[in-house]
Amino acid sequence: MACNGNCTITQNRIDGIENIIVVASGKGGVGKSTVAANLALTLAKQGYRVGMMDADIYGPSIHKMFGIENERVNATYIGEEEYFLPVEKFGLKIISLGLLVDNTQAVIWRGPMAASALSQLLTRTQWGELDYLVVDFPPGTGDIQISMMQQFVVEGAIVVTTPQVLAVNDARKGAEMFSPAKMNLPIIGIVENMSWFTPKEHPEEKYLLFGKGGGQKLAEEFHTKLLAQIPLIQDVEEVENQDCLLSNTNKVICECFEQIADQVVAFAEALPERKSCGKKETCDKEDCPHKCN
Repeated sequence: MACNGNCTITQNRIDGIENIIVVASGKGGVGKSTVAANLALTLAKQGYRVGMMDADIYGPSIHKMFGIENERVNATYIGEEEYFLPVEKFGLKIISLGLLVDNTQAVIWRGPMAASALSQLLTRTQWGELDYLVVDFPPGTGDIQISMMQQFVVEGAIVVTTPQVLAVNDARKGAEMFSPAKMNLPIIGIVENMSWFTPKEHPEEKYLLFGKGGGQKLAEEFHTKLLAQIPLIQDVEEVENQDCLLSNTNKVICECFEQIADQVVAFAEALPERKSCGKKETCDKEDCPHKCN
């Protein structure tokens, strides 16, 4: 499945979507989905048109994070073709297999079937015009990740890890998937989650529960940036009863994701032959978030 620099794979661009950014990890439990969800939220807060897609076919969680697990996905027709209408919340357009299947039943599919479901989810959703589609990859380096990168134009990837040695070792495998010798996808940077713990009563203290330096070491190894170190916060403020989403009162965490979002935007706008929003010559929005005017 590796490219080795010689593959002739035809990648398709999804109409209306300027940038697809995937968030990946080598293993579960490092906060990958939380990072993906909050990155999407932060980009939306900054004025961008953002979609959020849960590509974890076997263990979707984005619909639960946003408290929309009981929402119904409606459909629309364009000509004779049927498309899903994404659920909208907090300024995001969200789609997840968890919105389409019985949440009490396990998804038991072989790899090709799961990859096909992902392709349908991506191409059969009526996204409209998006500046960014943030895709929450499943953990690991399987059929779903490979199929998506082979079939569709993806601008870049973010790899999430914790400082632990074992987590970094697994994240290394995930990052290697994007290397020139494999899928040849740019790594925007590394996000180190759970970098330290700060008690609410002692905000000046830091406890390195999982070690230190893992994210920086991984970034240096893959010649990319350490986008942010995200601490564990005691008594996280809740949004719609979901303790993984940002609220405006979580200043430290908000600043981390603003830092990540700013670097994602800088990366996207620096892509070769990429003008501010891809439509600079014809953009007539006075408040265009891409500063076309």
